[in-house]
Amino acid sequence: MTTRRDLFALSGAALAATAFAAHAQEAPATGNAGIKITQIRNATLHIDYAGTRFLVDPMLSERHAWPGFEGTVNSEERNPLVHLPFPVEDIVDVDAVIVAHLHEDHWDAATRKLMPKTLPLFVQNDADAGTVRAQGFTDVRILGATSRFNGVQLIKTGGRHGTDAAYAVAGARLGDVCGVVFKHPGMKTVYLAGDTIWNDDVAAALATHKPEIAILNTGDARLIGIDDGIIMGTADVLSVHQAAPETILVATHMEAVNHCILTRAQLRAFARDKGFADKLLAPGDGEALIV
Repeated sequence: MTTRRDLFALSGAALAATAFAAHAQEAPATGNAGIKITQIRNATLHIDYAGTRFLVDPMLSERHAWPGFEGTVNSEERNPLVHLPFPVEDIVDVDAVIVAHLHEDHWDAATRKLMPKTLPLFVQNDADAGTVRAQGFTDVRILGATSRFNGVQLIKTGGRHGTDAAYAVAGARLGDVCGVVFKHPGMKTVYLAGDTIWNDDVAAALATHKPEIAILNTGDARLIGIDDGIIMGTADVLSVHQAAPETILVATHMEAVNHCILTRAQLRAFARDKGFADKLLAPGDGEALIV
């Protein structure tokens, strides 16, 4: 019998093959200079911005390398659900790394082993910086309101990794999270929301920075016994669109770890039903967008 995770693996492999064979998909024009966003797997992305390549939230383990998250739906499935679409050496060939938080699906054991220890690496706070330095990384920087790299502003934004109900039962596990806004003269503004639900922090980031592009973690990850997701689902994405109707939304963090229940096909269908399909992109693993 073909299982859910087998379907994900097969679809991921097919999408990767398509991406290697085809040119990058182009989104609706939103400004002067194009940005390349490559969906790797889960929340792992390349963002080519103002001549600099950033690697976001690397999860570099082989398929099925570690158990599903305890206390979450589908925890009997092993993570990651799908293979990487590119060789690791190509994924880590970047100028800098951004790790929005240190959960295993954003910063896993394979990454800690395979990532070059001298790469500039941005984290959200002193606690995460101490952890990453203790793992042997030598150029660890803390995101803030005035962070910069190669002339690119990297502005830390807030977030909330679930509802109050989720934090009441799993607050220590959910912990602190952040997002990042990318700015550079002559470039479109990009908002990477991170592992957050729709909340006041997201609304404030949209209102303050007015991004042309917003990258959203949209897998609707679920804890057992909690009705709402701990990252964005369809209702959260709709709220983002309603708050910033001209912003192009790029959906990531989907179909790669056990507790994410929202698929790309379901999100695309929802966007069509609600009338904003022209503003939503949900790239497959290995697919690059020019936005």
